[in-house]
Amino acid sequence: MKMIDSITVYHNSQPRYIQLFHGDLSEIPKEEDVDILVVSAFPGMYDPSKGTLIAALEDKNVSVGGHALNKAVDLRESFSCWISQEIDQERCPVNFKRLLCFEPLKIRQQIAEVIGDIFQSMIAFLSNDNELKNVAMPLVSTGKRRAKVSQVLTSLVEAAAHWLSMGLPVEHLKITAFTEKDIREADRIFPELKKRYDQFTQPKTASDVSHHKYDIFVSYSHQDSEQANKIVSFLKELDSELQIFIDRRELNVGCAWQQQIYDALDSCRKVIAVYSEDYLNSKVCKEEFNIALYRDRDTEENILFPIYLYSAMLPTYMKVVQYIDCREADSEKLKDACAEIIAELKGSKLRQVRKQITYKDEQRRANSEILALLKNLQTQVDKTNERLLQLEKKVADILKEKS
Repeated sequence: MKMIDSITVYHNSQPRYIQLFHGDLSEIPKEEDVDILVVSAFPGMYDPSKGTLIAALEDKNVSVGGHALNKAVDLRESFSCWISQEIDQERCPVNFKRLLCFEPLKIRQQIAEVIGDIFQSMIAFLSNDNELKNVAMPLVSTGKRRAKVSQVLTSLVEAAAHWLSMGLPVEHLKITAFTEKDIREADRIFPELKKRYDQFTQPKTASDVSHHKYDIFVSYSHQDSEQANKIVSFLKELDSELQIFIDRRELNVGCAWQQQIYDALDSCRKVIAVYSEDYLNSKVCKEEFNIALYRDRDTEENILFPIYLYSAMLPTYMKVVQYIDCREADSEKLKDACAEIIAELKGSKLRQVRKQITYKDEQRRANSEILALLKNLQTQVDKTNERLLQLEKKVADILKEKS
């Protein structure tokens, strides 16, 4: 494998790398070893067909089908993916630790949607594992699906630049073209992508109150609309002036990065995620949750408030976010949850106002100190000028006496 080019993006001034490689992912050299190798397959179909990555891995004693029988974590139902147990590298001569197998439920999908789903898979597995930092993946869908290299690479880099700069804990993403034809096309496109995304960093959410158009964004599955509307009613009963964003958005399947969802979330101070089985099965809900999750991690204030509405098989990265348990749509618990969220919202507003007052006080204090320094300096200047005038008069008197 040979590195062709690299794009650097930043999360909190920490560099992350999106790299273009040419070569065979079953032959990753030791110096380029990774924690995760992404492979894709049709659901439940791991046939090592000639010329595929699955076949190349089979030659290295890494059977994707075999690992599918003993998955470490299986999230196919909600995230179309599973992750393998750790690879026995003494028995298998490979330089990656685990497989992440992506199995799209829909066969006919736009390429950008496929890439978006792959990143949702990575977020689900990598968000809470500090040991899995380096990922390698092929130009997915360019084989049997015959997707254009330009589409796939553009979508991959777009999604990677935004998610890595948002906080997805991937230090190196190695995108690999296998054939000479594919790498020629990738090498033609990558410089333009580099111009667009090199040194990219996700703009930080402003913490001041005036930045936000809404107080609360409610992220919910449309199947749970009745309960979501009930939550909004409880919130409004507690504070009639609340500005709540509850518009039901759709995923833009033509984009691997959902900028309109990011913008909507960024306009809100807090996000309520309404957990249920339907929530987990909604791509747009997972996208909203993921963006809110990384916003929450990057700010001092708590932003994300999950309400556990109906029992579901929550993935670990959702479980670790402290949620308010209201199963099974218990009205009294929902009222209490809303009161808790309102209290936090008002508390954070008060903290922000205090911070602004403190900042203004510090500015006034600094201005007073500067004025005092300037006044003292002016006094010194006046004294110096007076001394110079005295000296000039004395010199003039001496010269007059001599003449």
